[in-house]
Amino acid sequence: MSEQRDEASSGVETPKTTSRFGAAAEGPTLPESAPSPPGAMEYDYTNFYFGAGDDAFALLAPFDDWWHEARPAGYYLYELPLHSAPSTRVDVEDTKTHEIRRDLVNFASYNYLGLSYRDEVKQAIKDAAELYGGGASGSPILSGTTELHRQLASEMASFKEKEAALIFPTGYSANVGTIAGLMRSGDLIVADQYAHASVVDGMILSKATSRFFRHNRPDDLERKLKGFEGKKLVIVEGVYSMDGDVPPLADIVDVCRKHGARLMIDEAHSAFVFGEGGRGVVEDQGLEDEVDIHLGTFSKSLGGQGGYVAGSGQLVNYLRGFSRSRFFSCALSPVVVAGLLKALELARSEPELRRKLWHNVAFMQGRLAEAGVPIGDSTSQVIPIMVRDDARIFQIGEDIFREGVFINPVKYPAVGKHKSRFRMSISAAHTEDELARGAETIIRVLRRYGICT
Repeated sequence: MSEQRDEASSGVETPKTTSRFGAAAEGPTLPESAPSPPGAMEYDYTNFYFGAGDDAFALLAPFDDWWHEARPAGYYLYELPLHSAPSTRVDVEDTKTHEIRRDLVNFASYNYLGLSYRDEVKQAIKDAAELYGGGASGSPILSGTTELHRQLASEMASFKEKEAALIFPTGYSANVGTIAGLMRSGDLIVADQYAHASVVDGMILSKATSRFFRHNRPDDLERKLKGFEGKKLVIVEGVYSMDGDVPPLADIVDVCRKHGARLMIDEAHSAFVFGEGGRGVVEDQGLEDEVDIHLGTFSKSLGGQGGYVAGSGQLVNYLRGFSRSRFFSCALSPVVVAGLLKALELARSEPELRRKLWHNVAFMQGRLAEAGVPIGDSTSQVIPIMVRDDARIFQIGEDIFREGVFINPVKYPAVGKHKSRFRMSISAAHTEDELARGAETIIRVLRRYGICT
């Protein structure tokens, strides 16, 4: 669930207290005069990150006790099984009531271009399954590479207008493998404070000195780079996955060049949708040649699975040998690769999909703004609905779900304390009727709780 950096992921230990669930847990100390123990929803995952004692399993039973109370109280809204394709309307199993709620307007799935369930994509997958079977059955460097994998790498390099590209099993492994594959102990990595958890994990695995600069603040980035002698890498995202905003890339490039730092951008949520040709924020801001490492995923705009890194031939050749997350993983299934190739072809040949997406984004942002719904600084298809009520976010989410909309509640540690929200994903495939119906439901529920006017 976690997508943003928190104390637990950064290795900063906080005080431990004894929880009502019978373990030494991380969190604030309760007053001795507290009349009764706090309810399950006053705890979260972070309370069970650290524990006392010598047994590695010491926290399992207390966590299980908490989970059995917390899940039906709100956490059940995660991992709800879909009984349909992740299209604009979905059938979702309500694991609290054991009903299947049908025809919900879907704002929870990425699928920004609506490609994963296109007939052409499904046919390409079927054809590949007939030829290759279900899986790759080998790592990329041994028996797992097929002609389809080579073709996808070539097509991605061409699409990004770079010398070469490398394909990874997931976007997570692309970040971890690229960062830890390139940087070493004694080097410096500086990332935006809202960088994805996979960026943070790659920094940790690299053993490089790790720092974070204030979100979208080039002046703070400069302070973090200043005075360091040695190899430096700066990491930003194209669209920040919980806020929907984009980086001031030109200013960041200037700071990187001034201090001799290489720049990497993770365009997980911006590749294929931003820019005239869909090449991402780097194209949209005219800085494609100023960024050293171009990274992204296939699970968002193309609706598939996997990740990629694109750049110079030398960079890709080096990472081929040192990206352990790719080197030691089974390759993407050929049937997935076949679907990605067809989805990429459609994304390149149908620019009207991007135009429709941005029309839908403007439509939804307009409806929400008219009702006074706070959406932060989003300028993308990722629209945060800022509730800022950790105690009630799940109850609000349950009401929205029961009234016909599938959208994900997000709270700490995925975002900061008191910054709880719903993350809305807009697709080019949404009709205006679906957008209007979804907006009306969300606004109605938010008004009930006093979140908007």
